[in-house]
Amino acid sequence: MSQPTQPLKTVLTPFNIICGIILLIGGIITILRFTQGIGAVTNLDDNNPWGIWIGFDLLCGVALAAGGYVTCATCYIFGLKRFKCAVRPAILTAFLGYALVVLALGYDVGRPWRLPYPIFLSQGTSSVLFEVGLCVMLYLSVLFFEFIPAAFEWLDWKRARYIIGKVSMVLVIFGIILSTLHQSSLGALFLIAPSKLHPLWHSGYIAVYFFISSIFAGMSMVIFEHMVVDRFLHDRIDEEHDIESNNVALGFAKAAAFLMAGYLMIQVMGIAIDNDWKYLGTRWGLWFLFEMIGFVGLPAVVYAIGVREQNIKLIQWTSFWVVLGIVLNRLNISLVAFNWQLPLNLRYFPSWMEIMTTVFIVTLGIVIFKFIAIRMPILHEHPDYPDDH
Repeated sequence: MSQPTQPLKTVLTPFNIICGIILLIGGIITILRFTQGIGAVTNLDDNNPWGIWIGFDLLCGVALAAGGYVTCATCYIFGLKRFKCAVRPAILTAFLGYALVVLALGYDVGRPWRLPYPIFLSQGTSSVLFEVGLCVMLYLSVLFFEFIPAAFEWLDWKRARYIIGKVSMVLVIFGIILSTLHQSSLGALFLIAPSKLHPLWHSGYIAVYFFISSIFAGMSMVIFEHMVVDRFLHDRIDEEHDIESNNVALGFAKAAAFLMAGYLMIQVMGIAIDNDWKYLGTRWGLWFLFEMIGFVGLPAVVYAIGVREQNIKLIQWTSFWVVLGIVLNRLNISLVAFNWQLPLNLRYFPSWMEIMTTVFIVTLGIVIFKFIAIRMPILHEHPDYPDDH
């Protein structure tokens, strides 16, 4: 009598139940969004035309998906082959991250079938948004082709796998170039809003800030991702990947510590050049210092301690700290310190349906990642292609 209930127990796990509820609620909100309009599910208005779907889903999503180009550059451009085990998980995360960014844009902009319009029909090629849109479209395509070898190996399509392998280096180089362009351009987008963004976050060097922070964000996301995967999908990781992941954590943590120290220095230089010292004594200044010291300076020091002590657990938890810091930075720039001069009653705060939609999109990414990682050679080596992992 117990045999028929066994498959049901396998399906009705706490993870599946929670994800199922979130996806169901997200599906209902999606229907409301595209049938009743954006005003039915958001608190956006003329003063605040963008909200959490741009601040978190796009800006944070793109920054945290930077692990794809950072890992590829480390392994294939700089020749550090000991980091090769992190390439496929990082590419999968980046691919899903950018795909979900496009999905979130569909919610925010509406009429998702018109998303290609600026690329193919618009003449506004001098716009920063045009450059961002073009690069994201091209880079998402590149990530798809970088990911597809794993699918071909899973399907045992050897001929197709052989062909795509011949152009892999071209894809890597093209992807890195595109990433450096749009990571910085997302920061340059805020150059047009000096009267809206607080002076401590607005700077002529904001494009540089976005690019540098995306590098250590990507490194930290790769470390954090392995910690989560090791906890919940350990049976899918082979011994070689498990051992090499420690080298990845140590190497990326060391590089991230240097980059974060440099990031702090150029932030100070930016304040000095713009002569914004007077703002540091205000409440906004204290919030800025909380971000810079609490989520850049301190984790950089802890990263360095973790590398010196060879403490992988400390490095992994610090990577989560840095990921939170990147989220805080992007939300500060796009939401918290944006329209900072408006009275509180006119300031934006997301509705519960906006927040739930973001949770829905993140959950969708987690479910798809798990589905792929369980079935395809992402966390382990395919026996027929040992040199490609």
